[in-house]
Amino acid sequence: MDDTVLLTGAGGYVGGAILDGLDDDYDWRLLYHNPPPKEPDHPYMVGEITEPPDAREACEGVGAVIHLAGDPRPDAPWDSVLENNIHGTKVMFDAAVEAGVERFVYASSNHAVGHFETERTPDLYQPEDEFRLDGTELPRPGNFYGVSKAAGETLGRYYHDEHDLSVCCIRIGNLTEGHPPIDYDRGQAMWLSYPDCAHLHACALEADYDYEVVYGISDNDRKYYSIERAKEVLGYDPQDNSAEWEGEEKVV
Repeated sequence: MDDTVLLTGAGGYVGGAILDGLDDDYDWRLLYHNPPPKEPDHPYMVGEITEPPDAREACEGVGAVIHLAGDPRPDAPWDSVLENNIHGTKVMFDAAVEAGVERFVYASSNHAVGHFETERTPDLYQPEDEFRLDGTELPRPGNFYGVSKAAGETLGRYYHDEHDLSVCCIRIGNLTEGHPPIDYDRGQAMWLSYPDCAHLHACALEADYDYEVVYGISDNDRKYYSIERAKEVLGYDPQDNSAEWEGEEKVV
């Protein structure tokens, strides 16, 4: 990817992981909701994804969009996810199509399938459990935030079919910096390390695909999300595994 890449929600945790790993690899344009606390190393703007003029300005002249922005709270109320996550994502898709963007990487979430866990816990989080979600299943959101992420995936399907935009939806797991969640089986099963997060998004920028839904976790021994599709289609090659840690120390 030689063209400029727009990163929305650049000030969040996922944006930080991506920039931490790929800072020098791409020509970035960053979009912030609020002014950043320090001057970024890349061109940036402050704007609202819900405002078409801001979205059009952000997308002008870019070859790809990584769309992270929105209300990230699992308990976010309906009015907020409707405006920021659903409407805002549509506005960004419209701006990307108008600008001739070639690919759109959308930050979906494990919350889009949260209710698959309802009848299977706690066995689901153990290494010996063989149940896997692979991205072909219909969403089963666990909250309104998850509903908004499922809606974003469906918008991506529409914009691919209607406008031939390459769209990759990444259902991001539990992103933590440094080490996996401690004494939390669910968090360890869906752990995504910072390096693997950056690598996965680089794969989504470089691979050849039409429309994909993949899971964003590291290659953990305990997992109930399959990462085979991400490996097969995107070339994802995760290097981290929550089983290799005890507390804050890596032991393998």
